Amino acid sequence: MGMAPYPAASMARSEDLLCRTSKGLCCRPAGVHIDPTRPVERALITHGHSDHARAGHGRVLATPETLAIMTARYGENFAGAVQPLEYGEVIDLGSGVQASLHPAGHVLGSAHVLLEWHGFRAVVSGDYKRERDPTCTAFTPVRCNLFVTEATFGLPVFRHPPAEQEIATLLDSVALFPERAHLVGAYALGKAQRLMGLLREAGYEAPIFVHGAMLALTELYQAHGVELGDIQPLGTRSRKDFAGAIVICPPSALRDLWARKFPDPVTAAASGWMRVRARARQIGVELPLVISDHADWTDLGSTILETGAEEVWVTHGAEEALVHWCIAQGLDAQPLHLVGYGDEEGIEALETVDEASP
Repeated sequence: MGMAPYPAASMARSEDLLCRTSKGLCCRPAGVHIDPTRPVERALITHGHSDHARAGHGRVLATPETLAIMTARYGENFAGAVQPLEYGEVIDLGSGVQASLHPAGHVLGSAHVLLEWHGFRAVVSGDYKRERDPTCTAFTPVRCNLFVTEATFGLPVFRHPPAEQEIATLLDSVALFPERAHLVGAYALGKAQRLMGLLREAGYEAPIFVHGAMLALTELYQAHGVELGDIQPLGTRSRKDFAGAIVICPPSALRDLWARKFPDPVTAAASGWMRVRARARQIGVELPLVISDHADWTDLGSTILETGAEEVWVTHGAEEALVHWCIAQGLDAQPLHLVGYGDEEGIEALETVDEASP
């Protein structure tokens, strides 16, 4: 059974507060877009992944960590102006709309957006996960009338195992093949650092080597107080120096010439899509690790019920399946069919296939 529905609002309707536009979801009364896909005057950004956080907006409101990530990726002048919002801080957007950001558990600084207007509460999730992550603040559920949820893994087949179990599989392989390097493909923002944190929690104390594409964002995490242990760039070491080592790299590097510098490497990839073994075989991964920074099917459903929302909008992912599930629970649900949003895990995996194709 889910929690009791959130109390009904006044005469306000969801469509009066939020609307779909060619640039993404927009708070209609305040004229503020959430994760817009094209430049707008005012933008609320949920997190730093590039399909949600783009440069060129007039004013950006986001957590301090997300603003730091955007600065690292796009440079100091990525927006006309910026306004940092701490978790739980309430801001008046104008026209009677108040907004606050709450932890989404996706990556460092990630948030879901609560909009309050004439007694009506809407939460826009951005991307989120419910699994524990040593490198970011855990997801905090927020009660609301309308919940806008992602559905990246919105199919019943996607039920993620505990990440600690997958890390144990990786460490077992390292122990079994001490003469081989283990190359782990992972997205540069969030997934890579989570792997580092989980490895440290599992007792792995050796240096973790990182591809150059990982270095700046990893240093940003460390600058924000995330303990990752001894993280080293590859440098000019010889092949033999990487025997038994763990090297984290973009998935697209696994079948690149770059990978040939390592001694008989074991190729691994950390992604929720590794649940589909055909996907792992397609990209030539020897050791698939089902570690995702998105909620799986079970957690999507439990989160929807936990919000108490009687209306659910579903976006970017398996929208129709999750909408069908919501309707079966007696909820009013619809797909948004927004364009311009992807899955950073899936995007990287597809890039690996493309680069390996003739």
